[in-house]
Amino acid sequence: MDDNDQVIFYPNQGVDPHNRCCGGSMWCIQDICGIICAIFTWLLILYAEFVVTFVTLLPCPYPIFQCVNMVIFQIFAFLAMASHLRTMFTDPGAVPKGNATKEMIHHLGLREGQVIYKCQKCCCIKPSRAHHCSVCQRCIRKMDHHCPWVNNCVGEKNQKFFVLFTLYIAAMSMHALYLCVSQFVWCLHSEWKQCSWYTPPATVVFLIFLGFEALLFAIFTMVMFATQLQAICSDETGIEQLKKEEARWMKKSKWKSLQAVFGRVSITWLSPFSRPAPKIKVDNYLQV
Repeated sequence: MDDNDQVIFYPNQGVDPHNRCCGGSMWCIQDICGIICAIFTWLLILYAEFVVTFVTLLPCPYPIFQCVNMVIFQIFAFLAMASHLRTMFTDPGAVPKGNATKEMIHHLGLREGQVIYKCQKCCCIKPSRAHHCSVCQRCIRKMDHHCPWVNNCVGEKNQKFFVLFTLYIAAMSMHALYLCVSQFVWCLHSEWKQCSWYTPPATVVFLIFLGFEALLFAIFTMVMFATQLQAICSDETGIEQLKKEEARWMKKSKWKSLQAVFGRVSITWLSPFSRPAPKIKVDNYLQV
């Protein structure tokens, strides 16, 4: 590495402040397109909440049907929102910027002939399977892709939350679609004034828009969920598959790959509030 390639590095700087907010305690990508997409996602969830609650379930004269479906839908909505926020505000595995200095390379104690890679864009020591994201302006370990809907990269540390987000949005969408069809059938076989608190035209518009939204997102998120599971089980990220990169790492079995993302088999696999403890020691120069 030439002297011209050096950048300033502070060994004891603590948390890297880049792409962080709230005094450095929270990861946050300040990308206007991603922020708009994330807010739009929240608005779509709120719209589904409104229609399901006030158009389909509360006017329902069957209390058991009403209560059971209300509880199920609210659980799916809560878990989907929590998964989205965890994906959005979790560091995906960013490598600190500007650590590719002579001092740091010497500190690594490399053997003769051992090769390391430097990212020319963020001037970091690039670990194996890391890729540079032009939006996050960082190298991300095991980067799968950058998703504007969560305004973040999907990488080593937040892939579980993204998979859960697609799962719960798909479940929420399928449930909303079922409730839309049920409401239409009920309204066709009864008086419109009895099946809804709103006028017939307003009820039809609400249900059509919710049905279209639910169908679209059910298909999209189910495809994404299947794609993510396939990438995890094959121990290849989306970028690695797209670039058809030769595997220079020891591939894990499907089961070990799932455990690497979700942890040991337990109910916490389905929880967006827990993540598996890291099993691989990460050197200090890679920690944010």
